[in-house]
Amino acid sequence: MDQHARKPSARSLHGLDGLNLLMADVRDGVGPYLAVFLKGDQHWQAGPIGIAMAAGSMAAALCQIPAGLLVDSLRIKRAMVAIAGLLVAAGCLLIAVRPDLPTVIGAQVMLGAASAVIPPALAALSLGLVGRRMLPARISRNEGFNHAGNFLAAGLAGTLGQFIGYRWIFYLVCGFALASAVVITLINPREVDDDLARGSEDAKDAEGRAVAMPIGAVLGRRNLRIFLIAVVLFHFGNAAMLPLAGQMLAQTHPGEDAMALSACIIAAQLVMVGVAWMVGRAMQAGIGRKTIFLVALAVLPVRGVLFTLTTSPVGIVGIQLLDGVAAGIFGVISVIIASDLMRGTGRFNLAQGLTSLAVGIGAGLSNLVSGYIVQAFGYHAGFLSLAAIALCALLFFAGWMPETGDGPDTKGDHADLTAPAPAAV
Repeated sequence: MDQHARKPSARSLHGLDGLNLLMADVRDGVGPYLAVFLKGDQHWQAGPIGIAMAAGSMAAALCQIPAGLLVDSLRIKRAMVAIAGLLVAAGCLLIAVRPDLPTVIGAQVMLGAASAVIPPALAALSLGLVGRRMLPARISRNEGFNHAGNFLAAGLAGTLGQFIGYRWIFYLVCGFALASAVVITLINPREVDDDLARGSEDAKDAEGRAVAMPIGAVLGRRNLRIFLIAVVLFHFGNAAMLPLAGQMLAQTHPGEDAMALSACIIAAQLVMVGVAWMVGRAMQAGIGRKTIFLVALAVLPVRGVLFTLTTSPVGIVGIQLLDGVAAGIFGVISVIIASDLMRGTGRFNLAQGLTSLAVGIGAGLSNLVSGYIVQAFGYHAGFLSLAAIALCALLFFAGWMPETGDGPDTKGDHADLTAPAPAAV
């Protein structure tokens, strides 16, 4: 089907809206609430908390490439999302029922493995439904619903954690997972073009069948490697900042930490909704992908330094607004850059998996390294270390990554993005 003529039903599009709303909390598990639960309720040290946080990130990292290849290969994308969500629910129940180190690490591994499937599957469903021309607007809309879902979940989680108990946060994620498994049935699988969903609409063999570029050729693309390194550095400098802020709040303001952390997330998510919309509008206005991503990278060092200046819950919530800018941009622009780089290769979801792998590696390193820096030298040293890494990310991306869109400064790999791909292996 011609991607420019795609007209998915309103039912499928609303199903995708609902899925992004509900999956917002499911695909990230319990996120920074785990650190608050383990610190404030279970009284763990920062080092073991870092190990537990890193376990999920590393498990997700190891599963990203298999997950991307599965999404590229299988046509049951809706079922994959539903099953992954239910596994997240099971992992959260394990943590709530038995919060000892082996169980938490095992559950985190389960959460990481299951959550690896969700982002590429949602991106594939989006591309397969609306086509490449409408993908920037669709991803911008997806991220808007995603951040609205995080806003809703954070408000509920803060209320439950403050007035009923931390464990109810884990039960909340289970409820979102079950609801998402129902909402996904609204998407009509016959309206999802599987060739388009994997980015192989321009790559056909002599008999007109879609083919995919060999994995080695994909991994050999210079611009893809540069982008993935930048993603690792972005999350290395960013991922642990909010969990560290949560631990600091649990230590300095016991009893207020769950509500303050929820306020941080709510404030950031409100900003992300607007930022996601603005990124879509900026791309429509012709602003380059590189320029937009550089804005996100520039915010991170400033945020890290500011966290060293206050332990006030109000101040930390205010600083967290900057995360709304950085994460709001990344959520949209990373998918679009991956789509640009993989055009015509049949490996769009592999690129999504590779991007998530880079996210997982960066997040795992961030939590693991910063946890032990904090344990040895304190929270200020932890935040400043993360800020320095974020500054390296900014300089690296500015100096090495070309523009990937259709503007005049596009160069490098983009020159062959629309060429027919070699036969699949």
